[in-house]
Formats: sequence, structure tokens, C-alpha cells
Amino acid sequence: MNYIQSILLGIIEGMTEFFPISSTGHMIFAASIMGILENKITNVFLISVQFGAILSVIFLYKNKFFFQKLDFYLKIFLASFPVGIFGLLLNKIINFFLDQPLIVALSLIIGGLVIVKVEMFYEKNFYNNIKNHITYSKAFIIGLFQCMSLIPGVSRSATTIVACMLQNVNKIKAIEFSFFLSIPVIGIATCKKLFDYYFQSNSFTLKDLELLLLGNIVSFVTGIIAIKYFITYLKNFKLFGYYRIVLGICFFIVHYFIKPIGKF
Repeated sequence: MNYIQSILLGIIEGMTEFFPISSTGHMIFAASIMGILENKITNVFLISVQFGAILSVIFLYKNKFFFQKLDFYLKIFLASFPVGIFGLLLNKIINFFLDQPLIVALSLIIGGLVIVKVEMFYEKNFYNNIKNHITYSKAFIIGLFQCMSLIPGVSRSATTIVACMLQNVNKIKAIEFSFFLSIPVIGIATCKKLFDYYFQSNSFTLKDLELLLLGNIVSFVTGIIAIKYFITYLKNFKLFGYYRIVLGICFFIVHYFIKPIGKF
């Protein structure tokens, strides 16, 4: 893995993290094309580079996140707890999935079909009676749905927004709640990944640290751009479903029938 690849993956992460299209799936796709998917540092990078993107949420929404009532943080905890437990229990399986492009491709396609169906269900049943409040029980259910995002290609934002929509929560409220959920979930996942890598490899090389820092800086900047200028497109949820289906098919074709371009 080199610096150009770090920058490219950082851009992909920042531009896709907050959309229901799987930032990890996109990065795995790109890493597969580059021929670096099986590198150990790439496996760490795919998780830890997301930290830069969540810093963009903290930067843009600091007033909304740090100055809330206690029940807000309790709901964030309830929605984060399940994925934290399952993430720890299934850590080895998750690491295995990161090296399986077929799983990513299938997750993108299946997830796309689910998004299209959920959007149709939402418009038919809830469009004229949408709720703006997320209860404790709804928060916990959102957390259970979020556990599916441990499979690369599923998308954390997709699972949380879908869970909100199925419970008749306003789409804008769902998007905002999904933003805030990214902070503890990705923060803990990043720390766990870096901790595991350090003790498995005994140390990080200077280049490893440079690649991780560079990728996070890029994902932070592009994350801000994505939130400020492109997040309104999330209202057209169905569009992202179709995009996922097309991307999943392309991913399958490129990975299994076209040779990677190698390092550049």
C-alpha cells in the first residue's frame, strides 16, 4: 500500500461513509482493483480510516452532539450496545469477511433490493403519518439492525436508516440519528482494530502510521464535503438501492473476471 492509494481510499471513505452504500464495500472494491486487498495494513486501514469521517460529524454537529439531554445519550448507548457486543464476539469472522469480495458483492446487491422495498413500504404506509420521536425501544431495535452492518457491504448507515423507517421515524431524523451513532460505534471499532494489529505485529512501522494518518485526514476533509453538499440526496433513498445493485454486479465482474491493475 502506498500514499496515493491511502489518499484514494480516504476520499472513498469520506464520500461514502454517511450514505447507505457501504463505505467499507467501496474501499474493498477499490483495494481489490489496486491489488492490495490481502495486505495486512489494508485490513487495518479499511476500519481505522473511518475515524477521520466520524471526526467530520463531530466537527459539524458538535453543538447538537455535546449539548443534549441525558435521554439522548441513553438512546445512543442502547443503539450502540448490541453491535459492540456482537463485534467483540464475532471479531475473527468479521476479519475473514473483509477478505471476501464475493460477500461484499452479494451484500451490496441484497442490501440494494432491501432498500428499494423498504422505501416502497415507507411511502405506502407511513408517508402521511410520520413520527419524529425515537423511543428507547426503537433505539434498541435500531441497534439490533446495526449488527448486520458487521458484514462488509451491508452498510451501517443503511441498517440504521432502514430500522428507523420500518418504525415510522421521519427520514431526516433517521439520518441525523445515524450520524450520531457513527461516533461511538466507529470510534470503538477503530481502537479495537489498532489494538489488535499492534499486538499481533508487535509494532507499527513509520510508514504504517503515515498511511493511516494521511487516510484519516483525507476522509475527514471529504466527510465534511459530503455532509455539507451531498447529504440532501439521502432523501431519495430508493436511488441508493439501485446504485448498490449496479455496484454489486460490477464488483463481482471486475473482481472475478478482470485482473487487478496492481500498485501505482
